[in-house]
Amino acid sequence: MTDQTYESAHYQPAEKPRKKRRIFLWVFLAIQVIFIAWLISAAVQSTGASPADIASTCGNHQWYQVWKSYSDCAAHSGVVAAHDVGKGIAIGLIVVIWIVVDFLVGLTYGIYRLARR
Repeated sequence: MTDQTYESAHYQPAEKPRKKRRIFLWVFLAIQVIFIAWLISAAVQSTGASPADIASTCGNHQWYQVWKSYSDCAAHSGVVAAHDVGKGIAIGLIVVIWIVVDFLVGLTYGIYRLARR
């Protein structure tokens, strides 16, 4: 056999390097998008006092001792404030859940990477 036939008979093309799968990255980004959407929907959602709640609190001139007008009573009554506090608590809880989920996903990924070494 000549050198040329020997090389062609035993020549194997190099394998293509495996493309890295970035599954964790896409899962992590999907989780972030879900939490951002949840946070925005909670912040935008109108949880203000209903007209019936305001009317029961400020109606029949019950505002007269404390407020200057009915609209002042409606804007500053405890009913409206309670709804705002509830919305703030809900947003805070979503952020805490978001942080815990991100920590657990990152910890799981770190353990997975250490196990593959």
